Amino acid sequence: MTYPRGVVVPRVLPMLVKWIEKQMVHHSRFDDSPFIPQSAFPWSRGLEGNWRDVRAELDALLEHREALPNFQDISTDQRRITNDDQWKTYFFYGYGFRFDANCARCPRTAELLARVPGLKTAFFSILGPHKHVPPHRGPYKGVVRYHLALKIPSPENACGIRVGGQEAHWSEGTGMFFDDTYVHEAWNGTDEDRAVLFMDVVRPMAFPYSLVNNMVIQGIARSRFVQEAKGNQDAWERRFAQLLERK
Repeated sequence: MTYPRGVVVPRVLPMLVKWIEKQMVHHSRFDDSPFIPQSAFPWSRGLEGNWRDVRAELDALLEHREALPNFQDISTDQRRITNDDQWKTYFFYGYGFRFDANCARCPRTAELLARVPGLKTAFFSILGPHKHVPPHRGPYKGVVRYHLALKIPSPENACGIRVGGQEAHWSEGTGMFFDDTYVHEAWNGTDEDRAVLFMDVVRPMAFPYSLVNNMVIQGIARSRFVQEAKGNQDAWERRFAQLLERK
């Protein structure tokens, strides 16, 4: 287990991480594979059933596309995989911290997110035309990644993701779950934006492993790395509010 540059955690946390990640193979609610069956997360059907409401709020934000923050502007460690202005974000939650102003601008999306058990991170993830996110892996197996496809240009197979050597393609209004600790990459091979609702939720595990997992997640949330990203997001929210007031 390696942490992103700048992460400062209690000395005991890396030991907990190594131990709990070994237990996840045996005590998770599903098999250890790159893609995870949607049946493991029945709440996702509610999101998919209301995806057009979420898309409408995304479309309103895209009127201000250039003002939206690049991923690396919020989370500086992302510079390892992106350093241009073709991966835009709009955060609702980050490691459990709720960004109230952003949620208020998208009330329907915020309402739907509030119903998601174990939600830790949620944001609109917007890949610009011909953007490629190179192979990389997530830092911790204790969360599961979810993408709800909101804006997928034609042809759909021109936008895709590869996780642990398995390739998949998004389809508007449907979601996919995957384990981001497998090496993965994503691409948009079209001339338009591709957008998904990007979420991390707590991996369901049997007790007491679930308790230890939550302790690790809370420890990471208190790290300097996450606190710096939270500060960057708060600062962007203030600038964006001022921009909207001037219009």
